[in-house]
Amino acid sequence: MRKHVIKTGLTLLRATRLHRLVQPLTRGLGAILMFHHVRPFAPPMPGFTPNRLLEITPEFFEAVIVKVRALGFDIVMMDEAAARIGAAAAGTGSRPFVVLSFDDGYRDNRDFALPILRRNSAPFTLFVTTGFAGHSARMWWLELEAVVRLAKSIRLRPGQPDVSLADASPATRSRIFNDLYWQLRALPEVEALDRIAALAATSGIDPLHFARSLCMGWDELAELAGEPLCTIGAHTLTHPRLAKHDASMVETEMAQSRSIIAVRLGVTPKHFAYPVGDPTSAGPREFALARKLGFTSAVTTRPGMLFAAHAAHLNALPRLSINGSFQDIDFVEVLLSGAPFALWNRGRRVNAGEA
Repeated sequence: MRKHVIKTGLTLLRATRLHRLVQPLTRGLGAILMFHHVRPFAPPMPGFTPNRLLEITPEFFEAVIVKVRALGFDIVMMDEAAARIGAAAAGTGSRPFVVLSFDDGYRDNRDFALPILRRNSAPFTLFVTTGFAGHSARMWWLELEAVVRLAKSIRLRPGQPDVSLADASPATRSRIFNDLYWQLRALPEVEALDRIAALAATSGIDPLHFARSLCMGWDELAELAGEPLCTIGAHTLTHPRLAKHDASMVETEMAQSRSIIAVRLGVTPKHFAYPVGDPTSAGPREFALARKLGFTSAVTTRPGMLFAAHAAHLNALPRLSINGSFQDIDFVEVLLSGAPFALWNRGRRVNAGEA
């Protein structure tokens, strides 16, 4: 339903061109775009693609870069973005800009996105989860997808009978995945991970398979860190939803991930990305800690454009997800107008609170 509402809203704005009328008020300074996978689309089970939002095709990725520049945006590094936000707060104007950011450290970023970035001379930021690089941390959302795809039966809730999946359609599996996903999101994270591990074990799924098969190791990342277009950022040790944990654990995840990257790659990250990054996963405590630890900026997944007022909130910057479920280049223009987020955020330009 949420996906349908978003798509309907984007389609309406595109059809009416209202976003172009309000753009001078809503676009702000620009935006930070968020990507995960860039790769050819080849789902293990056609029709069952619950994590589709996290991947786009290489062709669409290049179309986004071309569109961004055609709309008059510069593509800049995170250092330059922070400087431009500060300059805007001091009353100095500049051309609108976009940052291209990638989360987690997927190998397809190197194999498919990097040639496109080089061809278009487009700088980018890669936020590295050290446990993924060391192939020692779990990607639980992919574990859950594999469970629902492979299991013969599954228990949706403790104490209830198992539901057969033997003849389940992709649509039925998608509904079951969504049910389980949001149940698990509501639990303490340690409990959620234990439940997913138990489900995975019944289907013979190795929880560390996904990091090994999908994420760059340290040697691969070292090559990418030497790329002049690349800025390396930190993205924790194990990709936890930080707001779900105590302050000591959160500081360890943030500070040690930066230290490990500095040792392994020879660059000390100045920029940080909060895993999951929504208000239930990162809030004022995490924003204050990023500032205390000395990060120049830190990015959320709260949707929104950048404004001069963000100069006081560089550790709570919004991002626009380029969603694999909406690979329509006209939607990119609508998003970059800022119009959808003026509505989404009820007119607030800065959303750095809890809600």
